[in-house]
Amino acid sequence: MAQATRELSEALRQRDSRRAELVCLVVAIFAAALSYLNFHTVDVSSWAVEHRPEGNRISAAGWWSICVSLPLFVFLFLRGMWRHLVWAHLLRRIAGLDLRLVATHPDGKGGLAFIARYPNAYVFFVFGMSSAIAAAIAKNLLQEGLSMTTFSMVMTGWLAIVIAFFAYPLSAFTPPLSRLKQDGLALLGAQATRYHRAAERNAVGRNIFEDPTPEPADEIADPSKLFDATQKLKTVLVSRAAVVPVAAAALIPFAVAGATKLPYKEVFSVMKKLLLL
Repeated sequence: MAQATRELSEALRQRDSRRAELVCLVVAIFAAALSYLNFHTVDVSSWAVEHRPEGNRISAAGWWSICVSLPLFVFLFLRGMWRHLVWAHLLRRIAGLDLRLVATHPDGKGGLAFIARYPNAYVFFVFGMSSAIAAAIAKNLLQEGLSMTTFSMVMTGWLAIVIAFFAYPLSAFTPPLSRLKQDGLALLGAQATRYHRAAERNAVGRNIFEDPTPEPADEIADPSKLFDATQKLKTVLVSRAAVVPVAAAALIPFAVAGATKLPYKEVFSVMKKLLLL
């Protein structure tokens, strides 16, 4: 517990780091500067800039994008990514401590199932990221077009990235859960052999496969139910209950963007299949 407390304190210090937020702010300002320079080089008029022979003129909406929406989005995006990275490293460090796990816990995951639900806290964050990327794809659809096959591959790839984003910190608990299951089955299996051989001797007077060495005569509890529960222990913390809301948040913006140019029935059919995987 002392080590866990130190790890938590370090994670809180990193989360509230002014240096990290300053880096996020600098990158956001840099992104705004790049956007400003890009508006002066485009040769087509749009909502953000009016193309003129004597030089481009940035509209009010363009200035809002440069000064407010773009730097704010980049800053919040980078800060969210930094905080998730801090959280991921905290989970991985905690997974390396001496954990009090029990294979027969009713949650089916050694008592760690509550951690697997944390991705639900990031639903709106994922929705925001997905909306930004889907907007770029929608622009591509309007200008160049995109086949249904390519669009399906983009949706599948993005969903895989999002799931990996959350699976990375949770994967640290797979080794201790695997050891718990393996050691538990070995111990309970040995005790089950003793129990059932004793029951066999009581029933028929001897063991069918006799052992020349004397076996313990003390009574032990039947470990069969514990053995069955340990066999059902899941060693992967990623849960469907947490993945589905996050997956929906990741795919809905893509489905809306794709439906502007592609057959909406096919688009939503792809989304439904990905959600049911």
